Formats: sequence, structure tokens, C-alpha cells
Amino acid sequence: MPPQANPHKIAILAFHGVIASDLTMPIEIFGRTRLGADRRAYEVRVCGPSRVIKTEYFDLQVKWGLNELINADTVIVPGLADIAAPIPKVLLQALKAAADAGARIASICTGSFILAAGGLLDGLSATTHWLAAPGLAARYPAIAVDPNVLFIDNGQVLTSAGACAGFDLCLHMIRNDHGAAVAADTARLVVMPLERAGGQAQFIVHEPLESTGSLQPLQRWIEQELDQPLTLEQMADKASISTRTLSRRFREQFGVTPLQWLLHARVRRAQWILETTQISVEQVALKSGFGSPTSLREHFRRVLGTSPQAYRNAFSNGRA
Repeated sequence: MPPQANPHKIAILAFHGVIASDLTMPIEIFGRTRLGADRRAYEVRVCGPSRVIKTEYFDLQVKWGLNELINADTVIVPGLADIAAPIPKVLLQALKAAADAGARIASICTGSFILAAGGLLDGLSATTHWLAAPGLAARYPAIAVDPNVLFIDNGQVLTSAGACAGFDLCLHMIRNDHGAAVAADTARLVVMPLERAGGQAQFIVHEPLESTGSLQPLQRWIEQELDQPLTLEQMADKASISTRTLSRRFREQFGVTPLQWLLHARVRRAQWILETTQISVEQVALKSGFGSPTSLREHFRRVLGTSPQAYRNAFSNGRA
């Protein structure tokens, strides 16, 4: 009988200010993955720059130092609670050495800021928690930041969105390492779907773009008439200006065209109806101004990355 291969080595980075849930979640997922009844798929080690690591709510003791990263097959970088805090050079040096040695590097949530600070995301696409995405894009313009997805796999370097998206990324890596069956077994153990519908966009709070100037009366009127088949000409007539002037003012104030603003207003209306009622998708389409379920599904998926029914399943408060 041939000898069993050594387990894939996972090093999970611990540092002061780490988000505790981002640290413990991959321990559970990779630690529970099995290739048989008693054969572990991964050897998991938590590694830090010091023996005692301080989190917001508790201190923890780690067994291994940063020198273990150089021997790891995969390095997991959890999120940091304060994205403005300076990142110790010793962490960046250890990550760079692990990457140069061929390790797969994956970040969870705002752990992407650590990868970015080390130059590991330059020229790549990356994601992070949607609240932190604008900051990542502004601070590191060499990175193509996508706030709408759950995770991005660039091969050696991977990033995930906020919190639970780390589950999706870990299961994705397990599937790549050991196949769909092993990943599915692990997903059942941690009570997670192997794949979740949609992306991070459905969780983003899209604040309505509101004017405090001349467009405010028009916006209020549009909100009242969302279920009607509004045209650019009708909106311009209501504002007593030309269509060209209307388009220019919307772009100046909001960076979008009037019809783009109208589309997002209708999507917000559809979200609210799906969250607070149980009426049919056909009725939702009519009340939000999309006219047909097909049009609603098309635009809903384009903006939020998921379907109306999946959104209702996730966010409905259950009221009839």
C-alpha cells in the first residue's frame, strides 16, 4: 500500500487587531476537511509575530511563529479591524517570502489591505468588504477592485469579500485541491451551501442619490411615478427643461444619466417590496415599473448579481 501524502499545510496569519471571526473560520473549515474517515486533508497552523495576539475582545496565544509561513502550501490572511492602522513590516516580509516560495496566498475580508500593502495585488483584480472597497481602490490604484463579487481567484493570490464570503473562498480552495465531493462534504459539516447565489452586491446598502437643489422636486415626482412607463421626455417636461439640460444636470450632480437613476430607483423599490411583502414577482415587476417579470429579473441581476426570488429568500422579513 503506497504511503499517504502529507497533508496540505495551511498557515493562518495572526496579528494584533485581527478580526477574530476571520481567524477562526478557516481553522474550522480546513480543520474539518477529511479525505477519508480518519485522514485529514489539511494541517492547520496559526502563526503570529508574537506568542500573545490581541484582538478587540480577547487575547490569544499562538503556537507558531511567522517563520512557518515559508513552509506553508497556503497562507490565509484574515481581516484587520482598523484598515488605517500601520501594518508591521515583519508581516509583509513573511508574506512576500511565502509568495516567493510558491505558497498560495488568500485574504478574507479586509485582509486584502495587507496583501495590497505587500504589493501582492498589484496589477490584479481583488475584492474586500463592500464598505472598505472604496478605500482599497483609492489607496492602491494599481488594483482593480470589484466590490460586487464574493471572491476572486487570480491563481496564486485570492481575495474574498466580507465575513461569510470567507466561507465561500475556503470551500472554493478545497474544491480546487480535492474535488467537488470533498468540498461538498465539508460544506455539509459546517452547514453552508457549496455555492451561494449572487454576489456581494446584494448586501450593499445603496443609498438613494438625492439632490438638494433644482432636481429635488423632480426626483420626488419620479419616486411617486415609478410604476409608470416614464420617458426622458416626460421627466424633462416635468422639470420644464430640455432633455439635454436634464441629462447634463443629472451627470453633474450624480454622475449618471436620468434613465440610469430611474433604473436604480426601481431596483430599490423592488428590493423594498420583496423584503416587506409576499406578493408575486409579477406584481413586484408592475409596482416597481419594470412591466414584466423578465425585465425585472434582467435588471435586478445586472445591478445586484442575484434573482428577485433569491433576494426575497435571503432578506424577506416574512410579512404577508
